[in-house]
Amino acid sequence: MTNHDSNSHENTSVNAEAHDHSGDRPDLSSLHVREDVAAAGRCGNVHLATGRTCTLPERHPGSCNFVGPADAEDVAVH
Repeated sequence: MTNHDSNSHENTSVNAEAHDHSGDRPDLSSLHVREDVAAAGRCGNVHLATGRTCTLPERHPGSCNFVGPADAEDVAVH
């Protein structure tokens, strides 16, 4: 059984490193990373099926913890 809500960094880091366009955060060039959240030092990974965003610290261990758009917006502006 596959867990579709788990967009861990292990699944994306190889692909992101292959497209390194931004130095410290190569994942920013990806469509599945919310840039304003990532710029705040957070993961910013977006679960494409739901539009929810991970607000855990950048490069956190384990699976992402996705929150709704309003919560992600609060993290992005602080």
